[in-house]
This record gives sequence, C-alpha cells and structure tokens, in this order.
Amino acid sequence: MVRFLFSILIFSSVSAYSQADTTIVEDEEDYSMYDNLEFVDEAAKRFCTSKVLDLSPAKLIWVGYDYQAPHSLNAGTYLDQNIGINFDSQEVEIPSGAGGLRLGANIPVISRNNIIIQLGANLQQTEYYVNQVEDMSAPLSKFHPMRDLIRYGRLNTMGLNSTIFKPFNENYFLVAQVSQDWNGDYELGDFNAMHNPTTSAALIFGKKPNDRKQIGFGFSRTYRGGQLMYIPVMLLNWTAPSRKWGVEVLAPARGHYRRTFNSRTLMLIGYEMEGNSYVLSNPTMFSNSNSTFALRRSELRFRAVLETSIKGFIWLSWQVGYRYNYRYNVDEWSDGKDFYRGFLGDQPYAIENDLKGTLYSMVTINLVSP
Repeated sequence: MVRFLFSILIFSSVSAYSQADTTIVEDEEDYSMYDNLEFVDEAAKRFCTSKVLDLSPAKLIWVGYDYQAPHSLNAGTYLDQNIGINFDSQEVEIPSGAGGLRLGANIPVISRNNIIIQLGANLQQTEYYVNQVEDMSAPLSKFHPMRDLIRYGRLNTMGLNSTIFKPFNENYFLVAQVSQDWNGDYELGDFNAMHNPTTSAALIFGKKPNDRKQIGFGFSRTYRGGQLMYIPVMLLNWTAPSRKWGVEVLAPARGHYRRTFNSRTLMLIGYEMEGNSYVLSNPTMFSNSNSTFALRRSELRFRAVLETSIKGFIWLSWQVGYRYNYRYNVDEWSDGKDFYRGFLGDQPYAIENDLKGTLYSMVTINLVSP
C-alpha cells in the first residue's frame, strides 16, 4: 500500500511538469472495492471488566485477628433420649471474650478479557477465653452439652473456594461462586474429625452500564444463616459521579455505604452476616450417642471499616462494631447427615441457646489487587 501511494506521488509530481496528453482517456476508479474494508479494532469484541471505579480493593492475601468482648451464653435445655435425662438450661459467662485468627487467599489463576477465574482458601477460628465454668444449682448442669464447647473448645473453619467472572460483551456478565468448608470444634491437626463439609454456591447475572455501576440478580445456596438456605441475591456496586461516595451491596449477605477520602484511604459503614454449621465432635454427654450434633451459628456484624494503604499494595483494614447473635442453636442428626429446614420447616432444635451480643474488633493486613 505504501509503495502504491509512493508511486502515485511520483507520477503526480512528474505529470505536473509535463504536457498533458489529451488523447488518453483514463477510466474512472471504482471506489466500491473499498466498502468491505474496516479497522482491526472495530472487528475485535469488547468485554466489560469486573472493576468499578473507587470500589474497595480486592484482597489477594490477608492475615488478621478477630476479637469479641466479654459476653455470656444462656445454654438451653436438652433431653437425652438415650439415657432419659433432662439437662436444664445454664448461664455461662465468657469473662475474657473470644477471638481467633483470620487467614485467607484469593488468587487469579486465569485472567483474560473474556474470563477471570480465581481460586481461594480461608481459615477462621473462634476460641472462647474461659478458664472455668461455674455450675448452676441444677444437679447435672455441669454435664450440659454446651459446657465443654465453651470451656475447652474452639470453632474452626477451613475452606476452599472458586469464583468465575464471565463477561458476554461490553455490558453483560455472569458471576459464579462455589465454596466448601469444613467446620467444627476439632483441633487443626486432627483431620480425622473433619467430616460433613458444607457446600455453598451462587450464580448472578448482571449488567455494567458504565465504569461506575454494576447491578445483578441471582440465586444462592448458603449457610450464612447457620443452616442450609436457598435465597435470591442482589449485587449492586455504585460510585457517585463526584466519586466521593458509593455503595457496595451483596444482599442479603452484606451491604455498605462507602466514603472515599482519597485513592489510598476509604471507609465502609454497614453490616455483614457470618455463619456456618459446625459439627460438634465429642461433647461431654454425647459420648454414648450415635447421633451427630451440629451447632447452627450465625451472626450479624454492624460495623465501620477503615481501609488504608500502608505501602503500595499492602493495605490495613480495621473494623469495629457490634456482633448480634442471629442463631446459636444445636441440631441433632439421627442419621449423621444434614437436613434442610429452610424458612418454613418446623423441625425442632435439640438445644435452643441464646448467645448475647457484644462489641468486637478485627484487624487484617492485606495484599490487594492493583
């Protein structure tokens, strides 16, 4: 093409200095041959990205500690069908509170314009800081099934997860997420105690009309309520035109108002629901029972979160708030398998407990995505 244009220029310059030959009739050029030509960029398909302007940074690796202030537990009554003894309710004080490690990673293994696949792992601990539990006046209260969990136990969660972001074009996308968690009062080194894992999944179809907004709707299988639930979900990430504030919502799991101070500091105010189903390995009075017992634990955390860059992509996240207990009951699985109660099920709990609310604080150090 360059040579062709160059030849035309040379011919034009030569003909400008020569006498025109009026006897030669030139054919008119047919420009229709160029109708099908187009730029390469126009043929390439474009895809929307998973990012929204000024969204709180995605965490690749994090390590932290969660602490809950002193509180109490009203352990409910329980009738042991095997030995025919009714264990009365008991008030248990947790004078030094509870706490534990928070570790996790969420690494992109495939990151292309038309698909992003992430793999992750996490560890969560809750250890009850109790040296002794005073018995109530009830004769066998010291054998209450919740007593050893609070006195000696800790609740652990180890999990694996994967998230897929699949854009279809410049506006529409699909998010798929699946996770499997092993929960219980086991020791971390006792892998034989890890059984009955919980599986969660979500599928969301969404639209991204511009770089400041994502919205989507879908369906989820989740244990955040402490027990198996199937619920609709809504995704909304939005940044105001001023870029000073916005919202980050994945309802009903969490929702936050975001205030952006600058590119390195922001604050979130809102809530998050945490929960899972924990297998109890060997409470005191369950030793003669063939049943499996699971603690249905769920809590709402109303919080303020400050996130700021320490250096580069290393960020500090500090949250403070109030932990409200949503569910802390115990189910008995006669066949050793979980069951679905949902919102309408009337299956009774083996033990109905009342864990009191308390203040809490959590600090994490995070390596965030660029």
